[in-house]
Amino acid sequence: MKKLTHVDESGHARMVDVGSKPDTHRVAVACGKVCMKPETLALIRQNALAKGDALGTARIAGILAAKRTAELIPLCHPLALTHIAVDFEWVEGEATADNACVKIITTVETMGKTGVEMEALTATCVAALTIYDMGKAVDRGMSITDIRLLEKRGGKSGEWKAES
Repeated sequence: MKKLTHVDESGHARMVDVGSKPDTHRVAVACGKVCMKPETLALIRQNALAKGDALGTARIAGILAAKRTAELIPLCHPLALTHIAVDFEWVEGEATADNACVKIITTVETMGKTGVEMEALTATCVAALTIYDMGKAVDRGMSITDIRLLEKRGGKSGEWKAES
């Protein structure tokens, strides 16, 4: 069984020393969904929410969140990110007949000593929270679901992809 990297021999939390690791191109892709009433999804698609452009605002929020991950997750290294993309897909008829979702797909890249999985996941979470915030006036029953890592590339461990 693999041992936890963020715990020392005494069981205390620690930041991993990555100083001797080589820089490699690293990529992580994460996703999540915000599910809502079809009427709410229609307002988002038409850019007709009272607060404005939900997806544009969520995209910027996700990008900013990725850049600030080390400030939010205590043992993450601050990274110089080279690329952040926050994209959206419409998922209608998801879960039940009266539910619809916005799927968030976040891709983060760097050239560095450690991976960008946490940055991709953080961006996805904050983008989802922003969509909720923008639409809560019309649909407080929205749910944020299925946030997960889809794939990562680079570093010593190489490539990993989630099972479908």
